[in-house]
Amino acid sequence: MAKTLLAIGAHYDDCVFGIPGILLDAIRKDYRVVVLALIGDYTNWPPAKGRERELLHVSKELAHFHGIEMRFLDFASGQIEVNNATKKAVAQVVAEVAPNVAFMLWPHDRHPDHEAASALSKIALRQPGSVLNDAKAKGPGAIYCYDNGPGHTIGFEPNTFVNVTDTWPSAMDWLGRLMAFVRNKPFDENELDAAQTAKANIARYRGAACGARYAEALWEMNHRTVEIL
Repeated sequence: MAKTLLAIGAHYDDCVFGIPGILLDAIRKDYRVVVLALIGDYTNWPPAKGRERELLHVSKELAHFHGIEMRFLDFASGQIEVNNATKKAVAQVVAEVAPNVAFMLWPHDRHPDHEAASALSKIALRQPGSVLNDAKAKGPGAIYCYDNGPGHTIGFEPNTFVNVTDTWPSAMDWLGRLMAFVRNKPFDENELDAAQTAKANIARYRGAACGARYAEALWEMNHRTVEIL
């Protein structure tokens, strides 16, 4: 049976910026890939004013083009609380998707939405059965934290590196087209957006750390022994 990957972020672009190469690599390896953004209400976010529904539609269509399912919950920015209702909302997605491997935001961040999303993701991924009072709800066997760039993430020390060189062109195209819509300007494949430039710098730096041209870095939550000899 095909394996399933679930990636969780706070906003429409967190996973597309944080781990696009990994998501696209999973598609190449015949995974079912689901991306969940907790914030699906952008009525209080100025860049999307008047285009809130279109932002969701474009995000889903761009993901679908790459074979990825994009989902949104109905939380609004600055209004995510870690309580029983929000824990259940995320845990229900985990139980339904039943991922083999999952990705969540690093918990220490300058953006409150990121920290709240990370806390909810950790609870829902590690204890979905307890949150939902459902013994059949199981969490993934592997959970990885990803960073969201130096402008947000604090104190991220990866212990896992993934070579994403092969999927890099598609990853940059995906991010570029999404950012072009948000900035309300035509997409130009010959001109890198600020988000693309930042992501490229990070990916080259991570690549230098592990001997790859481009890499994405992770922190594996479930440490395990490995054979090195």
